Amino acid sequence: MTESETDMAKKIAVVTDSNSGITQKQAADLGLHVLPMPFMIDNETYFEDITLTQEAFYERLASGADVITSQPSPDSVMKIWDELLKEYDEIVHIPMSSGLSGSCAAALALAQEPPYEGKVFVVDSANATIGERILVERAVQLMDQGLEASAIAAQLEEEKQDIRLVALLDTLEYLKRGGRVSASVALVGGLLAIKPVVA
Repeated sequence: MTESETDMAKKIAVVTDSNSGITQKQAADLGLHVLPMPFMIDNETYFEDITLTQEAFYERLASGADVITSQPSPDSVMKIWDELLKEYDEIVHIPMSSGLSGSCAAALALAQEPPYEGKVFVVDSANATIGERILVERAVQLMDQGLEASAIAAQLEEEKQDIRLVALLDTLEYLKRGGRVSASVALVGGLLAIKPVVA
C-alpha cells in the first residue's frame, strides 16, 4: 500500500465470541476483540474468561455442576460495537454458528439498523470452536492485507464452506444437559457405549 492509500484505509475491528476458544489475552495479542459468552453454574451467572477462567469452567463441568449456556444479550453486543466504533470505522463480527445459537441472528438483525448499518458486517461462521477461530484469524489476515470490512466478510462467506468441524464425543452427558438429546437417548447410548460423531 502507498502512503496515501494507508492514510485513506479504514480502521477495522474484528470481533468474535469466546466460543471461538480465543482468550482475552490471546485476543489482545492478535489485535481483535472477544465478546464473553454468559453461562450459569448452579444458578450463578459467569462470563467466560472474565469472571471464570476456561480451566475453572471445565473443572466445574467435570465435577458435575449444573451448567447452562446462554448467548450474549443484544445490549452486550451493542455495547462492544458502540465502544469500538468510537475508534474504528468498521467492524467484522464473527459469532458462533447460527445453527448452534441465536446470537448470530441477533447480531445480523442489529447490524441492519442505524447506527450500525454499513459499518458492522456479520459473518455466520457456520462453525464453533476451532472452526470459528480459523475464520477469525483469517479475518485478521485479510484486514492486514488492506481489505475493507465488506470485502473481508464476503471472502469469509466463501471460505467458510471449506471448513468442517468433526468431533468424537466420549459421552452423551453434556448433550443431554444441554437439551440436544433426551435422557432416554443418553441412557441407551451410555449402555451401548455409543460414541457419536458430531459434524
